[in-house]
Amino acid sequence: MAKSDYYEVLGVERGADEAAVKSAYRKLALQFHPDRNPNNPEAEEKFKAAAEAYSVLSDPQKRASYDRFGHSGVQNGGGFDAGNFSGFEDVFGDIFNLNDFFGGGSRGRQSRVQRGEDVRYDLAIDLEEAVRGKSIEVQVPRLDLCTRCHGKGAEPEGGLVTCQTCRGRGEVLYQQAFLQIRRTCSTCGGRGQVIRRPCTACKGEGTTRSERKLRVSIPAGVDTGTRLRLAEEGHPGLEGGPPGDLYVVIKVREHSVFQRVENDLHCIVPINIAQAALGAEVDLLTFDGLQQVKVPEGTQSGGQVKLRNLGVPRVNGSGRGDLYVHIEVRVPQKLTREQKKLFEQLRDTLPTENEPEDKGLFDKLRDYLT
Repeated sequence: MAKSDYYEVLGVERGADEAAVKSAYRKLALQFHPDRNPNNPEAEEKFKAAAEAYSVLSDPQKRASYDRFGHSGVQNGGGFDAGNFSGFEDVFGDIFNLNDFFGGGSRGRQSRVQRGEDVRYDLAIDLEEAVRGKSIEVQVPRLDLCTRCHGKGAEPEGGLVTCQTCRGRGEVLYQQAFLQIRRTCSTCGGRGQVIRRPCTACKGEGTTRSERKLRVSIPAGVDTGTRLRLAEEGHPGLEGGPPGDLYVVIKVREHSVFQRVENDLHCIVPINIAQAALGAEVDLLTFDGLQQVKVPEGTQSGGQVKLRNLGVPRVNGSGRGDLYVHIEVRVPQKLTREQKKLFEQLRDTLPTENEPEDKGLFDKLRDYLT
């Protein structure tokens, strides 16, 4: 059967440079690779044809001979060797492991060493604890390696037998066209052994459930969503792998008096009409002890007083936020006879707030509306 033109196989012009030839081959090899097209003879043939074409066109000497004499110029000693992939690594190096795909080297049984999974623990704390910081003891559920089988999941005596599928190698090797491809054994998962007698303590799991008491240092300034990492306090690793980490996720409970906004604290302090009009000094119990809030005279409801550096400490910085005291002027709902008399006297001495001071402006406004 006559062979196809190598340039047509790769889909490039005769004058294509080395980069274009390499790029064209790479696309075809990825598309028709037997491992991606199992049980597809047509794809296998296209892959072999592309590999043969590239082996000639990527070599300046072979290409010159092919351009002059055609296929007869590259047959004796210059043809395609399916077992020789030297020079192909620059094409596949960033995608395939050639030792895996082309059967190079002998790896033996694969290692199943794996890092353990991380564990999350949600911890609710009070706002006061978030502001001041605290060292707290928590009881965390987690997995531990079974002390009987040491994580193997099998009885210590005769619990494991050699995998019959891979003969203890942990991988299977099969031929596809001219390729030797290694795959992790699906029977034993790369372990090389299978469990014949499961461990009676862990029922073959290799781990047991337990609870561990740990002390967690909560730094001042944490907020809801803050994650504290405790290294290697998570689930154990497999086959001697390192444990995972424990992440303590903070949730700060709402406070009855103070509300947090980033690193500032806010609270409402009620005062009476006399205190608002004359000014006052009000005691406020904060997380830093008793503080005196100076309310200036003439303060309106909704006004605020700022107490510097009495907010929440910054976890990853220096200093603290501020405490904002919001003033709420409360009108008494019930008055004694004497208080009512005093308010009536006061009313007669105060200006009527709803009377415009500028009569001219009022008249102009009335004229405009009518």
